[in-house]
Amino acid sequence: MLDTPLGDAAADQAGLVRSDGLVDGAQNPYDGSLALSGENGLETPPGDLDLRGIDQLAADGAQLIRREKRELQVDWRSFLSRCATIPFKPAPEAHLIGPDGIGPSEGPAEEFRSLRTRLNHMQSMQDLHCILVTSASPAEGKTFTACNLALAQSQLETPVLLADLDLRRPVVHTQFQCEKGPGFSDFVLGEKPLEECVRRVEGTNLYLLPAGTQVRNPLELLNMRQVKYTLDALRKVFNWVILDTPPLLFSADANLLATLTDGSILVVRIGSTTYDNVIRAMQSLCENNVLGIVANGARAGELYSKYTYYYNKSDEEE
Repeated sequence: MLDTPLGDAAADQAGLVRSDGLVDGAQNPYDGSLALSGENGLETPPGDLDLRGIDQLAADGAQLIRREKRELQVDWRSFLSRCATIPFKPAPEAHLIGPDGIGPSEGPAEEFRSLRTRLNHMQSMQDLHCILVTSASPAEGKTFTACNLALAQSQLETPVLLADLDLRRPVVHTQFQCEKGPGFSDFVLGEKPLEECVRRVEGTNLYLLPAGTQVRNPLELLNMRQVKYTLDALRKVFNWVILDTPPLLFSADANLLATLTDGSILVVRIGSTTYDNVIRAMQSLCENNVLGIVANGARAGELYSKYTYYYNKSDEEE
């Protein structure tokens, strides 16, 4: 368990941290309260409320509730059979393992099978079906880890869903060279039914849910109640729901999604991720649902030489 205070830079930026986890002098990103604004963009002073703003807010809320109830009526019994199938043609720079479990090199593929085994063992001991994969900062390999973990899990007989919930910089669709939309945002906003947003990868048990159409404020979208309802329903259809999310220290999206999932995997890059960033990322997740840390970026000579020796030795004996 990591228990180190925030760095000086983070403390200066955040302000004074209270015992309840909120920051004095800063707005809580999950606070549901709204400040009424007048036409000039300034807060309406007390005693002079803008009733037109209240009426519009009530109308928008009623429309949102009606949309949630309508779009959540999904026939889950035949849902998988209605999803379109796309060919498996990963981008050359993606370095993804294939449906047969063989990747660009045997070492990384074996590491993801080992990670799969550990997660399946944890699943046998607790209710664990929906997990998110994130990192402290960008370019640490979270999408690479999420995609390959989903492919490794899909080699088994149960269906697996890989959802791109990094609505700020989605890249899962580029890894598999498929369309970004329609996707997650289109379903949540009621633009498309879910079966039109999910694709099945040919020859596998892997299903993809791309990010979808770009939205102006991703955090507000993820705060919608329908996101929680959708994730709860997907748990009953897929054995694993793996979410690729934004970095923890650059937005609050992953922190919010961590409260809706069963666990989190933190990806760090050897030689790049600082110890202070790991501490801050763990603290932002409240340290209570972190399943483990994946170390990415190891040199082949340090980690994979044992696999090369093992398989070459087996071939010589045969």
